[in-house]
Amino acid sequence: MQVWDGVSDARIEFEWDRQVASATTIAYMVENLNLTSGLLKRLAELSGVSVYDNARVERISHGGETEDGLDLTEWPVVHLAGGKQLYARLLVGADGANSPVRSFAGIEAKGWDYGRHGVVATLELEGSGWGGDQMKVAYQRFLPTGPVAMLPLPGNYATLVWSTTPENAALLKKLSPKDFIAMVNAAFRLSPVDLEFLHKQSAGQADEVAWRFQHKHVDPSTVPQVAVGVQEGSVASFPLKLRHADTYIGERVALVGDAAHTIHPLAGQGLNQGQGDVQSLAKTIEFSVDHGMDLGTRMSLEAYNAEQYAANHVLLGVCDKLHKLYSVGSGPLVPLRSLGLNAVNALGPLKSFLMNQAAGSGVKVL
Repeated sequence: MQVWDGVSDARIEFEWDRQVASATTIAYMVENLNLTSGLLKRLAELSGVSVYDNARVERISHGGETEDGLDLTEWPVVHLAGGKQLYARLLVGADGANSPVRSFAGIEAKGWDYGRHGVVATLELEGSGWGGDQMKVAYQRFLPTGPVAMLPLPGNYATLVWSTTPENAALLKKLSPKDFIAMVNAAFRLSPVDLEFLHKQSAGQADEVAWRFQHKHVDPSTVPQVAVGVQEGSVASFPLKLRHADTYIGERVALVGDAAHTIHPLAGQGLNQGQGDVQSLAKTIEFSVDHGMDLGTRMSLEAYNAEQYAANHVLLGVCDKLHKLYSVGSGPLVPLRSLGLNAVNALGPLKSFLMNQAAGSGVKVL
């Protein structure tokens, strides 16, 4: 993994094979289709599981007293289209940033919009890509408008994640494939001033970038391989937000993933946080079942909230501060942050610690 400042070119090179002898991989790139198909396959192997596919949730309400006298007034009831009602001893909200489950539980979420959009695409690289069987490298450059990252896929493909202004994102999505590819290559090689100029052109970036490359030498070992193609239909964008729920639990309700927190993608930790939530919640439920507790009560769920809330809050704050720090394009902060990058790069033990932390939950989903 190579990370550098787009203004000063200060850099950290995370050389996994040299710094950490116990492993050879810092992260895995997993296509979402493979992840969901694997989970569905596992569900099919379990007994007592019902899957309601293509079933729209119309509303969520509280239950009442049943015909046989059971008091279920505190139980959530999920009303599906067609009249089906599901009573939940525990309702887990894994339903995204605009979570209806969170709204039902009356849990507030605080945060702010970054005024940035994340542009994503699948790229084709020149040659065999990523040095054949050699170790693959992820690249991320911090620009004043936001970080741009190229992450390896099998063969000569890569995925792009480019955080930038809404105006720049709208332009990138409108460009021809030739001009879009030129902008991607420029993002890792040209100065922020050059990129600002290129973003003001409605077309013709390919010719402009080719001319500028003639007058600028870039060490090819410090940047990703040249992109030569973009997969049709893969260019998209989404707004970037920070949100954190006041709590992850309510009476018979638990929130996981984006329903509980949304984070800036600069560190690629959104999915990893969600996986941590699921692991912790499963452990909490297992403890309740083993000890004869009611798994849906707030008291039973408190261990999950205590374990995940503080850890996620710290990571949300770190990524937010990094975004703000590298959004500054000039002034005294630039040499100070460059000094910090160079210092970390020179400290092997500190780099090893950071890589071990990243590898602890190193899965990125496309």
